[in-house]
This record gives sequence, C-alpha cells and structure tokens, in this order.
Amino acid sequence: MIAWLLRGLVMSAVHIGARVLLALAIVQWPLEATYWKTIAIASVVLVALIWGGIDGLLDGRAHADPDDYDDLTMRWLKAGLLAGLISAIVGWVLGNWVLAGMGQNSLAIEIFAGGAFTTLLIFVPALVGAALGRYLTRRQHRKNEANRERQDDNRRDQRYADDDDAAYQRTQPVGLNK
Repeated sequence: MIAWLLRGLVMSAVHIGARVLLALAIVQWPLEATYWKTIAIASVVLVALIWGGIDGLLDGRAHADPDDYDDLTMRWLKAGLLAGLISAIVGWVLGNWVLAGMGQNSLAIEIFAGGAFTTLLIFVPALVGAALGRYLTRRQHRKNEANRERQDDNRRDQRYADDDDAAYQRTQPVGLNK
C-alpha cells in the first residue's frame, strides 16, 4: 500500500507544481502559453517515465523470472488515480480562489476530465518506463548467462584438452616422452 500511496502523493505534488508554474507563466507571458504547456506536461511525463523505469529496473533485478515480477500495473494505476483526484481538487481550489491563470472549471469537470487526464499522464509513461527497465534488466541477465556458459565451455574444453594430452603421453613409448 505504501508504494502506490507514495508515488501518488509525489506525482500529485509534481502535477500541482507544474500547474501552478504554468499558471504563473501564462499570466506573465500569455503569448508563449503553448511552450509553457508543453514544458509542464513534459515535466510530469518525464518524472513518471523515470520513476517507472527505476521501478522496472529494481523489479527486474529482484526477480529473475518474469512470472515472479511485482504488479507494477496496479501500483501505477492506483498512484495515477490518487494523483488525478488530489491534483483535480487542489487545482480547482487554486483556480477558483488563489491563482487567476489556472482556469475556473467546475469541480466535476476538474475531477472527471482533469483527473482522468492526469491519471493517464502518469500511468502510461510509468508503464513504458517499467517495461523498458525490465527489458534492460532481462537483457543484462541474458548477457551474463551467455558469458557464464562461454566460460564453462572454455573450462570444459581446457579440461578435455588436458585429458587428451595426458592420454597421448601415456600411449607414447617411454623414450619419446620428453
């Protein structure tokens, strides 16, 4: 329970921070609103992608067998839903009573539309990051296994070569072994 709760609270703080900074930037520089919106969305997506990637790396290292992986899908879905709900309510409060640049939507619109968008904005990049992290970990496991097999083959070949040399020396007449 702690894992998704922590992720949800942190991601809601990131999203709220991005919305507040976006509102301040739009009020200050209204003609560059598109750039600021892109930066705000990209920052939330980037944090979710990196955190999901770290989750995938850690989970892949903890469980060598993919059947034993933790359920990161539900962890990040719960985190996204919590972040969407919290950021929608806080965004509604800030937009109606504190900051002019955040908009003045109704609470229902903020919760359903804004919350759903925030959920997807966190959930999808986190799953992509987790998949990439697990892929990189599996790839490293396969490389390590191939190196171990290659080392075992080399040891076995060396042992057989030593056995062949000893057998050859045993079959030579006594005077020829030098």
